Amino acid sequence: MPPPVQSAYKRVAQPKVGENGYQECRCGKSEVLPAGWNGFNAKPLKSDTRIDHDVEIVMRDGVRLYADVYRPANSTEKIPAVLSWSFYGKKYSALDMLPMCVWKCCVPPSDLSGLEKFEGLDPEAWCPRGYAIVSVDTRGAGHSDGQICVMGTQDAEDGYDVVEALAQMDWCNGSVGMAGNSALAISQWFIAAQQPPSLKAIAPWEGSGDLFREQFCRGGWFSMSNFDLIAKAIVRGPENSGLEDFEEMYRRSPVSNRFWEDKRVDMARVKCPVFIRGSDVSSIHTMGSIRGYLEVPHSNKWIQWGSKQEWYELYSIPESMNELGLFFDRYLKGKDNAWEKTPKVRWSALQFGDREAIDDIVLEDFPAPTTEYRRLFLGDNKKLTGSAPSTYQKISYDSENRHSVGEFNYTFEKASRLIGLPKAVLYMSCEDRDDFTVFVILRKKDKNGKNLMHLNFPFHATPIKSIEEIPDAEQASLNLHLGSVGILRASHREIDSSRSIHPQFPFHPHKRQDKVSPGTIVKLEIGIWAMGVDFEEGESISVRVGGQYPSIAEYKSFSNPRPEHELNRGRHVIHCSEEYPSSVILPFI
Repeated sequence: MPPPVQSAYKRVAQPKVGENGYQECRCGKSEVLPAGWNGFNAKPLKSDTRIDHDVEIVMRDGVRLYADVYRPANSTEKIPAVLSWSFYGKKYSALDMLPMCVWKCCVPPSDLSGLEKFEGLDPEAWCPRGYAIVSVDTRGAGHSDGQICVMGTQDAEDGYDVVEALAQMDWCNGSVGMAGNSALAISQWFIAAQQPPSLKAIAPWEGSGDLFREQFCRGGWFSMSNFDLIAKAIVRGPENSGLEDFEEMYRRSPVSNRFWEDKRVDMARVKCPVFIRGSDVSSIHTMGSIRGYLEVPHSNKWIQWGSKQEWYELYSIPESMNELGLFFDRYLKGKDNAWEKTPKVRWSALQFGDREAIDDIVLEDFPAPTTEYRRLFLGDNKKLTGSAPSTYQKISYDSENRHSVGEFNYTFEKASRLIGLPKAVLYMSCEDRDDFTVFVILRKKDKNGKNLMHLNFPFHATPIKSIEEIPDAEQASLNLHLGSVGILRASHREIDSSRSIHPQFPFHPHKRQDKVSPGTIVKLEIGIWAMGVDFEEGESISVRVGGQYPSIAEYKSFSNPRPEHELNRGRHVIHCSEEYPSSVILPFI
């Protein structure tokens, strides 16, 4: 059962017919959409498809959830189900969401039927393959009962109950899988950790596994990220329904407590086969994907690292669905299709600038066993060098100014590939506050010292031919990646090495705030999120240390201002010497 911590909730808007795909309850009603149906003027159906609307499934505590089941029409063959699970509306489709995004994330309507639950699989593609696609309004969403809990034990137990109910339906062969991006991926980790017997395989593509450390309180620094946008524009529930209020829960406890720990999944409990996808370019999901691969305790796990925005990879790259089909055919249908010969680890190396990434790099494991962790020291002249400065140096920046940073560069003498987990080890102080937050970003520079960005879509899918053509108003985290980021609040610097997934990525318990007397020098070990980047001879890597979020953060306009005591003020000082060997450790392969 969920932990005995009272959650705060805030009201969500009630659904309106026609908004976000919402329809009145059609409990017990079914219809068949014929091949060629194209009700959303998008992608016509390949085959006759039956929809069972608002199938009622009762949870162990009596709460009623409602699901839409899409399956092949006029078939008596028992088939597996693939579950799409999130608190977004079960009829809220990618056609509803993508117009809010820059360039609609380069997903044309011709790649979607409009029947897909946003971030989930499209029945148009999967029903002809012999699968049922099940889209659920989770607890408190749509017209399901209850309050909306975001991940955690209650949501996972509901998922368990739905999985087992689906497996018993007369059309199901007893095997259930899960698939989808982002919210639909995060939920897979939590539900699989409950070990429902009929959950035979999951495909969490871009799914975090710890809402405190990877989304809301990364490094101890609170941000609502895109959640306010989701709450206002997407989430709908019946009268008196509410959505967990993360801002209020953080106000009650800015350190990890039983509420926040319930939002961290135990990956070691996942027993079913797993096909993971992730990328450097996500601002939320990168490390959840990596921790999943490292901590799932069996060998039936695969990870494929991409270079493109997740919704584009899900909907507009046919090879992605073909591979997922092989995976599910193997574990949901029992087909002997040699899926196990698929390389366990495939990675991408971003090139940045106007060059496409190099994908499908096969690695022996992750991190690659041949990785050389090279330590470079921060020093004067804005350089990274092979040894700590022999003379004591202090580099400072204005923590209130996003453009004021301590910057240190390393120019590659030969072509190099960096894939893995970078880490910064910084000795820092602040004269003005007893706490401060440090942000680190790794930027790539060309041979002329120009900062480069990575485009998260293939150029042929975009309206531009060069990144330089993108106006400021169209620069967003969905379409551009600046570089891998690490964040740490000084008072949260404590490390529990026994829980670290790797020496390069320290685990911070966040159980207490250990404030810093103004002017006191403290050691900060900052795990920087995974990187895969190629450098040519003469190109450079830039390590930038600052007091403001260093990448694209367009969602800040949706969030309330942070209280004064949480803001950075004054100058931060980086200390560099043999006594204070501030450095960055980079993964060369």
